[in-house]
Amino acid sequence: MDGNGLILLEIKNRIGIVTLNNPEKRNALSKDLLNELLSTFSELKNLKIRVVILRAHKDAKVWSAGHDVNELPLGEDPIGFENPLEETLRCIPEYPGPVIALVQGGVWGGACDLALSCDMIIGDPTSTFAMTPAKLGVPYNATGILNFINRIGLSEAKEMFYTGAPVDADTALHFGVLNHIIPSEEIENFTFELAEKIALNSPLSIAVIKEQFRILTGSVPITPEAFERIEALRKRVYCSGDYKEGLKAFKEKRKPEFKGE
Repeated sequence: MDGNGLILLEIKNRIGIVTLNNPEKRNALSKDLLNELLSTFSELKNLKIRVVILRAHKDAKVWSAGHDVNELPLGEDPIGFENPLEETLRCIPEYPGPVIALVQGGVWGGACDLALSCDMIIGDPTSTFAMTPAKLGVPYNATGILNFINRIGLSEAKEMFYTGAPVDADTALHFGVLNHIIPSEEIENFTFELAEKIALNSPLSIAVIKEQFRILTGSVPITPEAFERIEALRKRVYCSGDYKEGLKAFKEKRKPEFKGE
């Protein structure tokens, strides 16, 4: 096991085990944690690691609380193209080997997008998923929304985004968020055995197949006019009073009072 930082890395039999290591802050996706995660994936790529397992510590109550709210800016796009979270969400699908999320506990906000950016998600009965931007007044971006539509379908994505309510493991399996629900005491062995099966196959073949999946699922055409309209709509939200109120209420640990302006 390498490192004492926000990310831990262990390598076994051509499999990389990447552990989110900031349980005191519920593995919030801070810039520091995300930059370490990006660096770790770069290292794994250089080492030609065939399969990566992304996880929190065993029996975690929260897999990740999502974007670190204290780092969300006012008056500018909170999840722009160069944001470390967005870089990470591009990095995982571009990694040449499969990335498997091993999920125990709650997955909130941007961490849902992080998990869904992995090739597969294995959960246990404690796994829950909540897409919470509307609870904070955050205008989620088109790339993230498309990721949800591609992975779980339009109706299911709308339900998660509109309600912000947690989806339990059984519902997540029904939605297509989870590939499998495995008992907590068996989930590590199951996930490692799955990774080992994949690692025995041709890494070149899998890399090419994975890239085809990425290209084909991202091939939805959009006109420049539509893109500009999406950006204008999002700007209305992150420059709004609702967005300021959402962040203020979160920091004050109270329910926000949104006015739609």
